[in-house]
Amino acid sequence: MSTRAIQWLRKRKIDFSVITYDHQIKGAVFAAQAVGVPLSQTVKTLVVDLGGRSFGLALMPGDRQLSLKKLARSLGVKKAGMAEVSDAERLTGYHVGGISPFGVRQRMVAIMDESLMKHAQVLINAGQRGVMVRMAPGDIAAGLNCRLADLMVDEVV
Repeated sequence: MSTRAIQWLRKRKIDFSVITYDHQIKGAVFAAQAVGVPLSQTVKTLVVDLGGRSFGLALMPGDRQLSLKKLARSLGVKKAGMAEVSDAERLTGYHVGGISPFGVRQRMVAIMDESLMKHAQVLINAGQRGVMVRMAPGDIAAGLNCRLADLMVDEVV
């Protein structure tokens, strides 16, 4: 199995293992259940619109929601929003449900929720629905030159 994301990782000699599953439903919940990993140890790659025709990648735990306000503050932009599906697919070269931060068509700033660093290994999309890679979150951050920040929506108590 080889995707553009897997080729990107191999070229940079970043350690990972490939995990495949029968993709039936789009989303992190199904993927986590299919491979038997807690949702909190999966990483979703979100393409975000930073305004002024600028886009970025936000890497979030599968079980958490992105705070666009915290994201904008962390990146020093006025406001951030979710990119349109057509923009996300054009910029990354991947289909939604299989978007990987590795080997994207257009280089974008990447930022990762710092809570992912507490895990020894996480699963992240490898550029095709039903294909993920298991790797250390530190390797993701280093490979993408990611910023780390608290990006989660504050839970209402």
